[in-house]
Amino acid sequence: MLSRLRAWLFDGAGTGELPERVQAAIRRQQEQSEILIGWVQLAIVVLVTTVYESTAMPTGVVQEDYSFEVEVLAIYGLFCLLRLGLAYARLLRPWMLYLSVIADMALLMGLIYSFHYKYAQPAVFYLKVPTLLYVFLFIALRALRFEARFVLFTGFVAILGWTGLILYALGGRGGPPNPTDDFVEYMTGNALLLYAEIDKMVAIVLTTIVLALAIARARYLLVRAVSEGVAASDLSRFFDPGVAARIRGASMSIKAGEGELRDVAILTVDLRGFTRLSTELAPDAVMKILQEYQGRVCPLIAAHGGSIDKFLGDGILASFGAVVPSPTAAADALRAADAVIAAATQWSRERQAAGMPPLEIGLAVSSGRVVFGAVGDGERLEFTVIGDAVNFAAKLEKHNKEEHTRAVTDAATYRLAAQQGYVSAGPHERRTNRSVTGVAEPVDIVILAP
Repeated sequence: MLSRLRAWLFDGAGTGELPERVQAAIRRQQEQSEILIGWVQLAIVVLVTTVYESTAMPTGVVQEDYSFEVEVLAIYGLFCLLRLGLAYARLLRPWMLYLSVIADMALLMGLIYSFHYKYAQPAVFYLKVPTLLYVFLFIALRALRFEARFVLFTGFVAILGWTGLILYALGGRGGPPNPTDDFVEYMTGNALLLYAEIDKMVAIVLTTIVLALAIARARYLLVRAVSEGVAASDLSRFFDPGVAARIRGASMSIKAGEGELRDVAILTVDLRGFTRLSTELAPDAVMKILQEYQGRVCPLIAAHGGSIDKFLGDGILASFGAVVPSPTAAADALRAADAVIAAATQWSRERQAAGMPPLEIGLAVSSGRVVFGAVGDGERLEFTVIGDAVNFAAKLEKHNKEEHTRAVTDAATYRLAAQQGYVSAGPHERRTNRSVTGVAEPVDIVILAP
């Protein structure tokens, strides 16, 4: 039972068992918290100094030559600056954090202790000063790190400090303690009511315990949130960014069989001769070529508003206006096609210059109305586009071989793109009444790259 409680309070529900990347993410959150704590500590120095130095002595009272509080505040300020610098440098260690807690409480108790000198009163006088309320601020400050152990340690040090001040006042070394059981006398004079001081310590203890329990629960949620956030970040790499954003922003659970009609443009890209090449090269070399090819093509598609629907081996299927409706889908698709063609031409030249066989691409663009939605069996889902425009783009891409071209589109898509603002970089040849395998009617096509 005790071991489970200790693990829950101090280990954040098993953070040591988490993958290293998740633990690293949690450490980054804690490092950011320490920076915030450092700035709050500096603000406390300024606030306490302002309040303390603005208090005036009673009229006619001569203050003793006792001004250690100025040096204390100055030293504490330098300590906070050093701590803040270490926090920014990510060099803070647990023992430094414990030392910081001790420094916080030493400052607070030292200031409280100095009040009976400042106002020339017996030591029991300082037991009533409102400065004690800062102890709750220091305890709460440790909650920013989301580790219960520092909250508990801060509360423990605060209790020790306040107990020391009570014992000093009771000992009579700072003047007569004047113990009393009369609450009115305690409130109106320099008398010590022990039960009142015990009440303060109980408040500190209860605050510490409640905060520690709250932080333990919050840390558990933090661990879960960071774990799920890292997992979501990793998984999002397997999705198009637009699809990932759609999944994250969905107000309800996404189900298979739900779809929407979209007017889109479809772009398909294929790496020619890759199937043969994959049988001749080592697996690592094959994957390296794929990575290089996709690393050049995919960013260009995304830069022009396209979403990668799927990778089909060396083939890429992308849609424009499906994930997010767009009034310029066809124009964006042709601009992306121009950029992909230029990049592929440059890549082929680089390979040839390096003594490697050049690689060519086949590309096609079509447009039309499709259904965009989730398909799958409920356990595994995939967002995709379904419709004639998708099939037509695939057939057009294969038709490149018949035309001895690298990239084509149909005349209707080309005309639509022009209406949407597309301007070709050069003249594009138009070929009419072409017979495309799998398409019943003749097709007018436009050559994007011979």
